[in-house]
Amino acid sequence: MSAPTIYFLRHGETEWNALGRLQGAKDIPLNARGRGQAVQAADVLADLFRRDGKDRAALPYVSSPLGRARQTMELVRGKLELPPADYSLDDRLREIGYGTWEGLTLAESEAFDPDVYARRLADKWTVAPAGGETYAAVQLRMLDWYESLLVDTVAVAHGGTCRALMVALGIETPAGAAELNIQQGAVYVFREGRLEKFS
Repeated sequence: MSAPTIYFLRHGETEWNALGRLQGAKDIPLNARGRGQAVQAADVLADLFRRDGKDRAALPYVSSPLGRARQTMELVRGKLELPPADYSLDDRLREIGYGTWEGLTLAESEAFDPDVYARRLADKWTVAPAGGETYAAVQLRMLDWYESLLVDTVAVAHGGTCRALMVALGIETPAGAAELNIQQGAVYVFREGRLEKFS
C-alpha cells in the first residue's frame, strides 16, 4: 500500500505572529489577516482536491488542539461547505513548546537567556529553553502521528510541526528545516516521499 498523502495547513496569523512572539503552547486567537489566510488556504485545498480527484467530504480532517489551529480548521471546513466542527483533534500535532520563552520575541529570549539562546542558535534541533521541547522530540511525535495514518488526510497544525514532519520523512535536514519559513494561507502536500507547496 502506498503511503497516505497529507494536505498540511499551518494555522493563520495571530497577533503574536505579527509581533514576532514565540507562541508554543499559548492559545492565541487568529487575527483578521489570519482568518483571511484560512479562507485562502481553503480555496487552494478545493483546487487540489479537484486536481487530485478527491471527495472533500470523504477525507478525514485532523487538527492540533490549540485554538489557532482549530479556528483555522473550522474556517477551512466552512469555506469547503462541510460541517465546521466535524473533525478530530490529535495532541501529537500541537506546536513545539517554548517553555520559559513563550510570549517573548527572539531578541527578548536572547536577553533573558543568553547562554541557551547561543547554544540553540548553533543547534536548533536538539537545544530547548527551560520547560520547552526540542525539535528532535517533536520529530518523534510527528513520525508517530504519520505512521498512524491509514488514508489521505487533511491536517491543520503549526510551523514547528511541519518542519519536524519534513525531517521525520527525510525530506529536509534538521539544519535546513530549522530555518524554513512555513507560509500561512498555503497548503503543503506530503506525497510519496516528496513535498510540494501550493498557495
